[in-house]
Amino acid sequence: MHDTTVLVDGLAMGESPRWYDGRLWLSDWAASELLVVDSDGTKTVVATINSFPFCIDFLPGGDLLVMSSDDQRLLRRDSTGEFVLHADLSPVSTFPWNEVAADGRGNVFVNGIGYDMMGGEDPGQGQVAVVTPDGSVREAAGDLAFPNGMAITPDGSTLVVAESHGKCLTAFDIESDGSLANRRVWAALGGAPDGITLDADGAIWTACYLDDDPHTCCIRVAEGGEVLDTIVLDQFCFSCALGGDDGRTLHLVVADWNGPDGVGDGRTGRVLTTRVSTPAAARP
Repeated sequence: MHDTTVLVDGLAMGESPRWYDGRLWLSDWAASELLVVDSDGTKTVVATINSFPFCIDFLPGGDLLVMSSDDQRLLRRDSTGEFVLHADLSPVSTFPWNEVAADGRGNVFVNGIGYDMMGGEDPGQGQVAVVTPDGSVREAAGDLAFPNGMAITPDGSTLVVAESHGKCLTAFDIESDGSLANRRVWAALGGAPDGITLDADGAIWTACYLDDDPHTCCIRVAEGGEVLDTIVLDQFCFSCALGGDDGRTLHLVVADWNGPDGVGDGRTGRVLTTRVSTPAAARP
């Protein structure tokens, strides 16, 4: 059993949590706010991002990346604190882009679901694009069923993508030029995974809506699909991130979910924390 503690509440719709430089960073999509949260729950608005969705990650040197999906622009915060264009993804797709993950070489992987979910379109074919350090952009993988959370192993060799509609975690080898190869099922799941975080034992925590459980959960799963731990929650869990001083605090981003038309209603979003035994994996 896991006891949870409320770190912060009053969010419209939190997403894309990242533990970096001793603090939790996350996007509040419905409020258009990029936030940092200290260990005592104090939250600070770092920037206003007028996009839904917008996700974040950090380059190896520490530069902050923000995927502004409404205009297909991957932004980078420079040394002055201003956001500048890092890459334009519109030549690959003009559908909304979602999750961001940077590897140790400076390659940035961005996924998109391939259709306008918030506009009520039928599901389309998702994809992963790669932005290489020289600024070039290309599709790295296609035919993904609602790609969502992503994580990169510490050695930079493997990208894992949560396919929500595919009910699985899918892995790719990352080649030296940022290409993705050797696609395979990392873990088949009994439900739809969302955001993910990798731990030091090589297991993955994923926000997941299980088919045979009326609750939403965050589960810890090993490669191959064995479920190692389960945290049952009373709100929809969108994502998770390991962090804290020792890497053993699991941050759970939750909110009520009443469908796309109800996003942000009542500001029910929260970040919950719980303690786990295995710390976060090192950043690639």
